[in-house]
Amino acid sequence: MTEKGRRISRSLIQLAGIIVLTVVDRLIKNAVYVSLPDRGTIEVIPGFLGLSYAENTGAAFSLFSSSTTVLSVITGVLILAGLAILFAVKNKPLIYDICIPLIIAGGAGNQLDRLTRGFVIDYIKTLFIDFPIFNFADCLITCSCIAVIVYLIYDIIRDSSKKTADGEKND
Repeated sequence: MTEKGRRISRSLIQLAGIIVLTVVDRLIKNAVYVSLPDRGTIEVIPGFLGLSYAENTGAAFSLFSSSTTVLSVITGVLILAGLAILFAVKNKPLIYDICIPLIIAGGAGNQLDRLTRGFVIDYIKTLFIDFPIFNFADCLITCSCIAVIVYLIYDIIRDSSKKTADGEKND
């Protein structure tokens, strides 16, 4: 298979992953929407994790809750930027090929909620600490962003060490 063929195959797999994860997010949120609103908090892992219905008109931690339209526009632009990076940039680290589709899927899941309901459905509640309620899409975005940040820090340290070693060799 040619390099172009491999790139196209990888892009199709990534696009399929985005679609599957977005559908999974929608299915979970629809199930939560139908079955959790009037039930309070259901403990899944006692003292650790529960399910609780919440409508979030904002972003993470309910920030910008009165700016749903602005958030929708920003999210749409970020999804398009992610797709552009994913499909237009040829030589990127593997971590990007894995994490960018996860970030896009999470953003798309929450975006679909904003566009169809006017709010994002959150349902995962930590019971061991007072933390905002979140959802599967948020997990995709947060975990992927953390992985990319850790990679970038590693990359900076590796480059710095390499430059230092190269500098010592040249002396």
